[in-house]
Amino acid sequence: QVQLVESGGGLVQPGGSLRLSCAASGSIDIRYTMGWYRQDPGKQRELVATIISSGSTNYADSVKGRFTISRDNAKNTVYLQMNTLKPEDTAVYYCNAAYRLTTYWGQGTQVTVSS
Repeated sequence: QVQLVESGGGLVQPGGSLRLSCAASGSIDIRYTMGWYRQDPGKQRELVATIISSGSTNYADSVKGRFTISRDNAKNTVYLQMNTLKPEDTAVYYCNAAYRLTTYWGQGTQVTVSS
């Protein structure tokens, strides 16, 4: 059974930092592209960042220079380090694993940036 379990969300003040983690289990392996997406109520889910097994990354323009995605292939875990957080970063953040036509999603973790 495939599972993606996110952790690390919470409430943080503007300018603060959070680190999200996503532990993958089941048949997910290094062939999968791992990523983070986010969704605000009433809006479409949007890409935040992705990373492949070689370490090559891709970021949304809105988070470049502030967020860093990384993965530990031995632990089957992907991380999202979020710095200089802004109120507009508030959303539910979802972990994603994708390989060819197969996609898995985590349950999501809430990130709220507010003073």
